[in-house]
Amino acid sequence: MNYLVGAFKPPCNIFISFADGRSRKQVPLKKENGKTVMVALFQSQESIVGEVVIEPVHRKKVEHNGVKIELLGQIELYFDRGNFYDFTSLVRELDIPGELYERKTYPFEFSTVEMPYESYNGVNVRLRYILKVTISRNYVGNIVEYQEFVVRNYTPPPSINNIIKMEVGIEDCLHIEFEYSKSKYHLKDVIIGKIYFLLVRIKLKNMDLEIRRRESTGSGPNTYVETETLAKFELMDGAPVRGESIPIRLFLSPYELTPTYQNINNKFSVKYYLNLVLVDEEDRRYFKQQEITMYRLLETS
Repeated sequence: MNYLVGAFKPPCNIFISFADGRSRKQVPLKKENGKTVMVALFQSQESIVGEVVIEPVHRKKVEHNGVKIELLGQIELYFDRGNFYDFTSLVRELDIPGELYERKTYPFEFSTVEMPYESYNGVNVRLRYILKVTISRNYVGNIVEYQEFVVRNYTPPPSINNIIKMEVGIEDCLHIEFEYSKSKYHLKDVIIGKIYFLLVRIKLKNMDLEIRRRESTGSGPNTYVETETLAKFELMDGAPVRGESIPIRLFLSPYELTPTYQNINNKFSVKYYLNLVLVDEEDRRYFKQQEITMYRLLETS
């Protein structure tokens, strides 16, 4: 039995490491099994440099048809699980066909890599970057090892950032104006605004502000839309009076937000909304939704 178990183990171990692995920033990445691991963080146009170490088990000879490393950017839609769409695919040949008897180290380099999209783990879609080492073999299966890493891209503050002004009205019953100080926010920003009650003839009992994320994947009949409420912030508890104004100050840093993603590789989009919810004493709910743009600002720390 032990012999059988050993027969299915690969005849060598593969280790992938980054040249600046000790100094490069590490970020948490949630794996498919639910566990979180720390992986290296990169941004577009960086060079990805490192080495691959292959170590035959018990110094047994390993015959192969060549060794290669690939850098892959992939999108997986969960309704098509297991099928990865490669939007980035680079390859470096590390070794010609031959035999391995002992530990061998192969340096690799992918220079100024174009990585236009950020890593993303959503409800129905995943975008990931991996290094994939393949030892090709005849008659028996190839030996493959993966190393995932995360890509985040940064945006300067927008030159134009207009305030948002909107009205909520029910004829002769309710008239509310609200404004937010801007329409574009970085991930650690603060939403500042004000709500004005111009006419109140229905008995409101509370009012909340929600941050919602809407993820749409696929196209045509295969379009899937998932809306998540990421935050709920109570603005008011009790009945307002005419002429009253309520300030809004909502800090975004506690929430797990991403930038707004517009039609990533024709596969998915992620949008964010501020949703104002008013509830009257008969538990009727009134909504007013406004899209906002999220962006990732380079952190100075």
